Amino acid sequence: MATMLRVENLKKYFNTPNGELHAVDDISFEIEEGKTLGIVGESGCGKSTLGRTILHLLDSTGGQIFFEGEDVTYLKRQKLKKLREQMQIIFQDPYSSLNPRMSVREIIMEPLLLKGEMKEDEMEIETEKLMETVGLESRLADAYPHELDGGRRQRIGIARALALSPKFILCDEPVSALDVSIQAQILNLMLDLQEQRKLTYIFVTHDLSVVKYISDEILVMYMGQMVEKAPADELFANPLHPYTMALLSAIPIPDVHAKNQRIILKGEIVSPINPKPGCRFAARCNYASEECHKQQYSRELSKDHFVSCHKAEFINK
Repeated sequence: MATMLRVENLKKYFNTPNGELHAVDDISFEIEEGKTLGIVGESGCGKSTLGRTILHLLDSTGGQIFFEGEDVTYLKRQKLKKLREQMQIIFQDPYSSLNPRMSVREIIMEPLLLKGEMKEDEMEIETEKLMETVGLESRLADAYPHELDGGRRQRIGIARALALSPKFILCDEPVSALDVSIQAQILNLMLDLQEQRKLTYIFVTHDLSVVKYISDEILVMYMGQMVEKAPADELFANPLHPYTMALLSAIPIPDVHAKNQRIILKGEIVSPINPKPGCRFAARCNYASEECHKQQYSRELSKDHFVSCHKAEFINK
């Protein structure tokens, strides 16, 4: 299957009064067409920044972004506009991401209006189709976001993202603000849409049960660095990085008699501002050696299972 998106050594730094904040640091991966890459990690690890840099909502500091084999790292305005038709985003908060002064119909129709290739009656028909596709009743077309619940608002966001028939969608924690029962409906809708439209997703979340359900592969981030990437089932069955192990140990077990072997992390969290070379998890890792503080690099220990850890073989013996 063809590669839809490839990222090589991508970096995004922010200037602060105290130095450069390394939000995304030297991350590489690729996603095949029609697949989902889940990105997980603690709040502030750089998940959303990575996604927004890929979409050119933020300018990259270094590295390269390839979309369908074409280098799209630096594009002029007209080419960037065309690219954005193919790369869309579903935001985390289904309320603040919608214009409160626009009706459901107007919000979904706006991308079509901006593109300017359809007549008004054609846009009306396409908007009705999009509403039907995401499960919004036609009677809600003239409603406003504040009149709807969170699930329906997020369906509006999904319909808006689909309006220009994109090939790739960044899902930035799209279900974290929703009730659990509504989360399941939205996730199933997204899976159905992916199958019908051959969509490729990056799914950013901190919910491990959600990412396992929807992802083909999972990338684990810590303080701007990629620490592990593997197929979803492989990552949960055989985590190789100490940080991934600690994350998975925090998943609640739905059995009152089962003992959950929690891994409690100790030590100080390093600053992402002007960080020293090496693995940023080393200060909290029980297996860290002098080598870990000097260099961090990713290697493939088994098929499609990448880990950034010098001690991975020793830990998993």
